[in-house]
Amino acid sequence: MSHPKKILLVTRPIAPPWDEASKNFAYYLARNVSGVEINLLTNGLVPDLPSDVRQRPIYTSNHLSWLQRARLLKLMRIRKDFDIMHFMLTPNKLNAFGFKTFVKNKRSRTIQTIATLREDLFQDKDYAGMLFADLIITYSDYAKNKLNNLGFHNVKRVYPGIDLAYYSPRLKDKAMLEKIGIAEQDFVVTYPGEYVRLGATDDIVDMIIGNVEALRERKIKVILACRLKNDPEAIRKKAEVAERLQKHSAQDLVIFIDIFPDMAALYNLSDVIIFPVRNMRGKFDVPLAAVEPMACEKPVIVSDLPILKEFANEKNSLTVHAGNIRELAGAIFDLQDHPEKRKTLGKEGRKFCEENFDIRKVAAIYEKIYEKL
Repeated sequence: MSHPKKILLVTRPIAPPWDEASKNFAYYLARNVSGVEINLLTNGLVPDLPSDVRQRPIYTSNHLSWLQRARLLKLMRIRKDFDIMHFMLTPNKLNAFGFKTFVKNKRSRTIQTIATLREDLFQDKDYAGMLFADLIITYSDYAKNKLNNLGFHNVKRVYPGIDLAYYSPRLKDKAMLEKIGIAEQDFVVTYPGEYVRLGATDDIVDMIIGNVEALRERKIKVILACRLKNDPEAIRKKAEVAERLQKHSAQDLVIFIDIFPDMAALYNLSDVIIFPVRNMRGKFDVPLAAVEPMACEKPVIVSDLPILKEFANEKNSLTVHAGNIRELAGAIFDLQDHPEKRKTLGKEGRKFCEENFDIRKVAAIYEKIYEKL
């Protein structure tokens, strides 16, 4: 009787809280793939994993610092144990060199999952040195088509999966609303993005400052649910945002949330999710911070970046021009004034997620990939 294939997922530390897209996907993939032995790189032991998931606690911190990255060299001692090494860290010149030199081995087949190509950092010629796997998986057709045009033909597009049982519609948690200072009758708009990257925070703040009286009259509260991690730059940016809001007497309109372990609950506290980014540098081609609320049947407002059109369309979302704060405010007011429109967009968003992002369907695709490789 043949033994199940042993798969190593080479990732950042897999450990709670589940508030970061790449580790979330690896965690949920491990929970849903069957017929193989998945090996996860963890910081300590993670509870509630299936018996066919083996944990490799090589990390000592959840933060992927350079010291923690160096701990990946521990894989040299066990790299021959695996049939497939699945690299899920966004490739760059340094980690690609390290993986090819110290981790990859002749016995194992290899996969690279490319969440984003980071075109802001790399030129087309750089990819030849960074993409080395037997199979390259992209999160978007945009990235797949680009790599095909560059001469890479071992490329398959597979959307990232989410747990649709967890990311599903719920009633607003009244106790949680009260805890974070939001009244039951308030209309809640949430931005689950970042303070420094993506270019949206300043636009959102400008929108708030330019519409203080209208927002207050409409009882609209804005949640900035931006993770700080251990990023001093983000901490400074949050302080700058708070200072600007206070200077314009708008601080009562904004709730800051740095850590929220139950993201589905946060989405379900909200009436509208906004993702009005100016760029996607360093972010998944398909940002789960916009897809997850869709699965919770929340209407989403996104900017008109071409890459976002892979999941955002006129049926399941509203689109505004990047940087246009007048359009952003208008879209929010429009959704507040038309609850049936919010409901229709939410239903369509959920349907789109069921068709394209169900982790069970995505896991089934990976099962076939692992089987054939």
